[in-house]
Amino acid sequence: MLLDVVLLLVGFAVLVGGGELLVRGGGALARALGMSPLVVGLTVVAAATSAPELAVTLLATLEGSPGLAVGNVVGSNLANVLLVVGVAALLLPLAVGRQTLRVDLPVVIAVSALALLLVQDGAVGRLDGAVLLAVVAAHMTWTVRAGRRAERERAPREVVGDGEDDHGAAAGRGRGREVGRDLALVVAGVALLVGGSQALVTSAGSIAASLGVSDLVVGLTVVAVGTSLPELATAVIAIVRGQRDLGIGNVVGSNLFNVGGVLALTGLVTPGGVAVEAGARTVDLPLMLASTVLLLALALCASRVSRRDGALLLGGYVAYLAYVVLDATGSALLEPYVGAVLVALALVAVVVAVSVAREVRGRVRPVAA
Repeated sequence: MLLDVVLLLVGFAVLVGGGELLVRGGGALARALGMSPLVVGLTVVAAATSAPELAVTLLATLEGSPGLAVGNVVGSNLANVLLVVGVAALLLPLAVGRQTLRVDLPVVIAVSALALLLVQDGAVGRLDGAVLLAVVAAHMTWTVRAGRRAERERAPREVVGDGEDDHGAAAGRGRGREVGRDLALVVAGVALLVGGSQALVTSAGSIAASLGVSDLVVGLTVVAVGTSLPELATAVIAIVRGQRDLGIGNVVGSNLFNVGGVLALTGLVTPGGVAVEAGARTVDLPLMLASTVLLLALALCASRVSRRDGALLLGGYVAYLAYVVLDATGSALLEPYVGAVLVALALVAVVVAVSVAREVRGRVRPVAA
């Protein structure tokens, strides 16, 4: 048991290190292509920080632990919205841009709802995976094209004189060396992710067997938080560097990749599809969808996620973890706890709905006048 815990911690550390290398290398490559921080967060950085989920999920499925695979994806998305955004917003309110409000968050909600609908037959099959992957590919293509077009429109026109050829060639060689370095970081990050995911899945499975809990519970909690650490690190680093739009873009993009990329690819490569337990279909997936809807509603109120919103999201994650633990242990407190949480959720829904309605009415009045 002790050896498994040590191996689990080592796996976490290696995953975080690999994710950091991927973020640095992938982000630099994206910037070299002329993409904004938001687009970088939604695409390259999001894909890079979702790499731990992909590695863990694929390996868990191939080793016969579908509960761990599904729990990792769903649990990571819940951790991204409730834990990562919650902690980041407590540090500093997160700016939410127009594209995120009007396009990206609604797309994540639509993909999550589609995934919930597709898994009602008890599995994520190859057709399900192909549909989810197509939606993500279309959104990513649109995001990159729109971002590069916007950057070209903002960039000043530069005219290069005849005497600047040597300088331009030297700059080109410098950029070539930087691209090579960034590619090396990406390769090293992938290698660390593969090794870390192997250690994580092996130790998590052993711990689950020792404690007598299901793979789904381990995936929803320990593994999900572990594979969300790159997103948390990225969000905090983005805040420190003053790029708050990259922080929220990373979370939104990562959640989209988790469902439409990680879960979709796993369903595509797994013969017979990935089994989805009834508990995940009736509780965890609906909560994943609801948390994203809540994030959109909070962001609509002021085009940002405030510290108060962060506290609310973080409190929601603590409440969810408590539910998972009570359910896994068969505690007699589960039923009254669920009742109290449902009452609290109803009150939160009413308050958020009123706030959104006031915000929308305040925006419409000047136009009507």
